[in-house]
Amino acid sequence: MRRNITYSFIYTGTWFILIAMAVFMNFAFAAGIKPPHFKSDTTYLHVSKGKAGKPSYLKSGLHLVLPPLKPAVTSSVKVSVSRPDDKLLNDVQLYPNPVTATDQINLKYTISRNTNVTIKIMDVLGNDITTMFSSRVDSGDHNIAYPINNKLTRGFYFVRVVAGTESVIKRISVL
Repeated sequence: MRRNITYSFIYTGTWFILIAMAVFMNFAFAAGIKPPHFKSDTTYLHVSKGKAGKPSYLKSGLHLVLPPLKPAVTSSVKVSVSRPDDKLLNDVQLYPNPVTATDQINLKYTISRNTNVTIKIMDVLGNDITTMFSSRVDSGDHNIAYPINNKLTRGFYFVRVVAGTESVIKRISVL
């Protein structure tokens, strides 16, 4: 019985000593106490003493120091750089909707880079009815007016705008 009490006391005492050492080291680092061979707070090395008593990093020339921080230079000039992951086709608007069979369809869209643009009108089943526009365009805002002139009968249609690998489909009703 006495033997178990002794082992549990030693076991508990060991944990107490380890926790006390951790707390002491934490306070020592917080107070800024560091070994004498550390020259600045930006250097962190594992130092082993050579034969002459000098640290080994002084002999090998592998002294690791972070460069000093320089104040940042700010500018008020805004630079617009297009990234490859930006959308190519933006802000597609189709009006008026619904449109009459004798009216015209107006389409407005924005392209962020030079690319080929194809605009087609499709029926509900996905069959191509007509191609409104197919050409290479520059970046920027574009407007297209396409007169219907009884080319489309009454019903629902889809206008598909393809720019590069992106496409947008808008629904339109013809009265």
